[in-house]
Amino acid sequence: MVSPFVLIEKSIIWLIYGYQISVSPILGHHCRFQKTCSQYGVESIRKFGVLRGIWMTCIRILQCHPLTLNNNKDFKYYSHSHIQDIINMDSQRNFFVIAFLIMSFILWQIWQTEYHQSTNIQKINIHENTYPLIRSENNDETKYVHHASHVITVKTDVLLLKINTYGGDIEEAYLVNYLKNLHSKEPFHLLSTSQAFIYQTNSGLIHENILGKSYNNNNNKKFLYTTATDKSVYIIPKNENKLQLTLTHYASDGITYTKNYIFNRNDYSIYVFYTVNNMSTYPLKIKLFGNIVQSEHYPKSHNNSDNGDHFPLYSYRGPAYSADKKKYQKYSFKDIKNMNLHINTSKGWIAMSQKYFATAWIPLTQGNNTFYTTYHDNNSASIGFQSDSIYLPIGETGKFQSILWIGPKIQEKMKEIAPNLDLLVDYGWLWFISQPLFKLLNFIYSYIENWGISIIIITLIIRLTMYPLTKAQYTSMAKIRMLQPKLSIIQEEYKNDKYQYHQKTIELYKLEKVNPLGGCLPLLIQMPIFLALYYMLSGSVELRHAEFALWIHDLSAQDPYYILPILMGITMFFIQKMSPTTITDAIQKKMMTIMLIIFTIFFLWFPAGLVLYYIASNIITIIQQYMIYRELEKRGLYNKNN
Repeated sequence: MVSPFVLIEKSIIWLIYGYQISVSPILGHHCRFQKTCSQYGVESIRKFGVLRGIWMTCIRILQCHPLTLNNNKDFKYYSHSHIQDIINMDSQRNFFVIAFLIMSFILWQIWQTEYHQSTNIQKINIHENTYPLIRSENNDETKYVHHASHVITVKTDVLLLKINTYGGDIEEAYLVNYLKNLHSKEPFHLLSTSQAFIYQTNSGLIHENILGKSYNNNNNKKFLYTTATDKSVYIIPKNENKLQLTLTHYASDGITYTKNYIFNRNDYSIYVFYTVNNMSTYPLKIKLFGNIVQSEHYPKSHNNSDNGDHFPLYSYRGPAYSADKKKYQKYSFKDIKNMNLHINTSKGWIAMSQKYFATAWIPLTQGNNTFYTTYHDNNSASIGFQSDSIYLPIGETGKFQSILWIGPKIQEKMKEIAPNLDLLVDYGWLWFISQPLFKLLNFIYSYIENWGISIIIITLIIRLTMYPLTKAQYTSMAKIRMLQPKLSIIQEEYKNDKYQYHQKTIELYKLEKVNPLGGCLPLLIQMPIFLALYYMLSGSVELRHAEFALWIHDLSAQDPYYILPILMGITMFFIQKMSPTTITDAIQKKMMTIMLIIFTIFFLWFPAGLVLYYIASNIITIIQQYMIYRELEKRGLYNKNN
């Protein structure tokens, strides 16, 4: 198999080539050095590897801007007239830099998806540890035995569950308020006994006598529980807010095991209580355990689509946990293959997470818990917990408590169940921006009750907040254009003295109160906000199948008729036409139009909510540009006829 570092290296090099072929001709060749920074980057990455190559390229780029005073002997400089072109950068250059960065981000996400899919196909046999997983009678721990005659159905207003009394575990879980897909009437199927894709959760008790002799510790055979009635279907009564299901097993040695499930109305958290009544002839040491097991990869036939996107953008699926020293930590299938997890913690939870939904165990019993993982021979992995043992004398009763979450990743509700459980909502590396944005979006929605309109309002808030920076950007670029005659004089006068040329240029900028890099600041701020919005809009279950208006019935999926992306392309065209430019070459102008079309095509498969944000942002930009240019024209800094 090809090393991931080799794939990353090739991907970055091809991105640079793409930049050289498509973007660089449009922007104009503004590099100070020979060879250009992009070509230097390719050669550095090939010679020194990805990390060192990127580091060297970044240093080179920092030395490339026109105000660098140090005379670097390692690089050959271009002429001063060529350097002057860099200072003439305008808003169109910034626009296409944003476009290139976004396209690079998209290609990286596609590579992530393809690489994860290719690695998941491999079958690896790993020696398993000794942590428990409830087994069937033949001790095949990954063959889940289904006895239809022992299945109990539990219905709440949000969950449809199938509980097998042989083991007392939830084998099937349907989320009745979430459809399998937009055009289906079937509820989303989360937990399943399917052998094509294993996704199960179980729990149980491990106990030994006071002498240390193992009692059922090696087999962990499932108990056959019974209920007080012969009912096979349990439903929360209309006039009540909770339902309790009690399962009991009477062992031959006098020990009674009781497993209580408590289901609450409009709640995806399930309280699971164990009670052990020790009427045997010996004391016990008992501990609670819980597991979640899932296949490493989806088979192609397993179309339980929760991805929401037709565009193949990567989102994390796999184990995760929260512990004393880690508020939130992913522990992927690959991590489990390399090394099993084994940590002790006094608080926290373990979970199996996917894009919009999650299953999690939250131990409530006092004392420490051990979190662990296991990789199984059939390419599935489990994450689980074990509590500390409690001493149970003859005639005494012991209790264990835990919460099982089965449902969508609704942040407000998850936060109430356990600290940091809401971090399962995967907003990527910009989570610290995405989370406040979602809180603001959710606050707006609480009054508007339309996610699409809420997105438009939050866009307006963001752009109004950034307006001072936007105005400063346009003003700075306008002043630089007005300084061209003076800069040309300095260039001609000090063409043989690079140091004096830089010094006089800086003095002129200070005198005129112009920051030549002022146009970069809004760009640097906009990119993280754009990416954070992407993560938020594509990763929030609240937007899954959320309607906006007319033909938009799912803001987390692409526009089925591509109307929004086309509207976005039209708004970008108006922005381009309104922006002053120093580009006179007909070929470069044509390339700019082609890039605009390519950028629009890329957005055809983006979530409709994100495209809606961009349309709203562009319309606000057009209005702001008109206002700013009108003011600059009055100040003599802008001529709309040029």
